[in-house]
Amino acid sequence: MKIGRIKIEEVGETYGIVSPDGKKIITKLDFQEQTGVPIPQTIKEFIVRGWINEVSKYISDIKFSNDIILEDLLAPIPDPPKIICLAFNYYDHARDAGLTPSNEPVIFIKPRTTLNHPFGVVRCPQFVQRLDYEAELAIVIGKDTKNIEPEKAAESIFGYTILHDVSARDIQFKDKQFTRGKGIDTFAPCGPWITTKEEINDPQNLQIITKVNGETRQNSSSSKMVISIDKIISSLSQIMTLESGDIISTGTPAGVAMSMKEPKYLKDGDIVEIMIENLGTIRNKITFV
Repeated sequence: MKIGRIKIEEVGETYGIVSPDGKKIITKLDFQEQTGVPIPQTIKEFIVRGWINEVSKYISDIKFSNDIILEDLLAPIPDPPKIICLAFNYYDHARDAGLTPSNEPVIFIKPRTTLNHPFGVVRCPQFVQRLDYEAELAIVIGKDTKNIEPEKAAESIFGYTILHDVSARDIQFKDKQFTRGKGIDTFAPCGPWITTKEEINDPQNLQIITKVNGETRQNSSSSKMVISIDKIISSLSQIMTLESGDIISTGTPAGVAMSMKEPKYLKDGDIVEIMIENLGTIRNKITFV
């Protein structure tokens, strides 16, 4: 199942269930009218209260009543408790950076104000000189989790989405840490929706592609992660409570601009398109302001 947020002229901002082909959506109000089931007001409540099993009973009978206009899609979760990101969690990306990857998660946290819509504009301050892209598979946590073992970690997952970890490399290298260079408003486009874990047979074997103005820059697979998803969740849960609605972004593979012999950093007007197998595509225009 795909769960997404969208802005519809007649009803404003809402959420609903996306059709299997990603072209239509049934809003929570339409779902209630068709089935008589009063699903929660917000997508976060939907996740926390575990409505997937109940809603699944009606999927084959409902009519997806609204066409999706891509530009009207919103970030799937508007107010995640945390956005936790992993650094150098792909063997090829760490190799290109001249690093030996750690067997424990090296993390930083993006503020919620970095969240951007899947087809939103990335607004980069003029003072940034080296703007980079990073395609990442992101986990959406479905229930509060503490001290969980790897073999049970999947129980904590609600689903998966795409996160574009936009990065100001000049600030990152100057600070020698990640928060300021990756924490700028709009620097975390996310979406296009949440695909529930039941639809993803193997999250450790998904193709990841990034294109800039149509040129393929990243073409890899989640199979190249250093630390697997189950171990990421388990390890993080040992140090912090993972809460329903948290987003965990699992790192980026090789192909980012900073690792090129002649880096191709992002410029004003560039279009970055990220596709992850079975999750969809997000697309963002870069604007320097």
